[in-house]
Amino acid sequence: MFLFAWGYVKIQAIAQIAEAEADFLTRHNQQAALFEAVAGRGHPVELTVWLRTESPRLVAKWLYRGARERVAVRLSAARRPAAIVKERRRTARRHAQKRGYTPSPAHLARWAWHLFLPKVPAPVWTAATGCQAYAFPWQAEVVFKSWKSALPLATRATRTQEPTLCSLSGRLLLSVLSYALCPALRVLVGTRQHRERSCLHLLRYLPALADRWLQALFASTTALCHLLAQIWVHAPRVIAKASRKRPTSAQRLRQSLETQNERIELTINWRLNPSCLCRPRPHWWRALGVSPCGGTGG
Repeated sequence: MFLFAWGYVKIQAIAQIAEAEADFLTRHNQQAALFEAVAGRGHPVELTVWLRTESPRLVAKWLYRGARERVAVRLSAARRPAAIVKERRRTARRHAQKRGYTPSPAHLARWAWHLFLPKVPAPVWTAATGCQAYAFPWQAEVVFKSWKSALPLATRATRTQEPTLCSLSGRLLLSVLSYALCPALRVLVGTRQHRERSCLHLLRYLPALADRWLQALFASTTALCHLLAQIWVHAPRVIAKASRKRPTSAQRLRQSLETQNERIELTINWRLNPSCLCRPRPHWWRALGVSPCGGTGG
């Protein structure tokens, strides 16, 4: 599964992913055109017109992206709360006024919806599950924030070559150690304490041990392993976030997937052996010329 943030992904990249029968999830970029198959030909989809006719808060529709590549995607549209829509439109008008133009009604109308493009079979992921899963690319933003704030790699307080290289090497080693521990610590904190972990808290905790782990690096392997074991024991208490009533992104996604276990098993069996199910082939696959697994072909 490939997750792309903000929809900035080339059509050639997702075409290669689809050809490899892999899945992806991205936000719909408003500058990218979507097409639907009508009488065997691709016609551009006017999202503003289509969304205006939809009353549910969550809708999905199979389309394809790219006039040449024809990558099948399932457009999932989730309606935003009214208060957020007003704020987003107010921000869009303010931004347009600074640049000297007036936002179009179609542009303002799209702010009422979250638009996602998952290429995942519908029995595996419902439209609601895709919307929940898109919250995970925010973890990449946290990594960038840690590089800029907790690990200011671009700043230096030295003027000569040797101290500068030493300072940069220390920060890089700290980054490698932190992000090597984060995945396992997240599972540990989540299973034992049912809480989320903060990578930024870990980045603030490890510099306090800088003298100790710098000495351990130049000492024996046993000393380094002993220091890492101590960090492993004390880190969960430091990096665990405060308990909160609102469920986290991982908890919401897990709850959404718990109701689809039987569907997932059924879909896996069908993809491994399509003849085991007497299931008609959806008409949009024939129109788009794609296989059920996402690749092109008959």
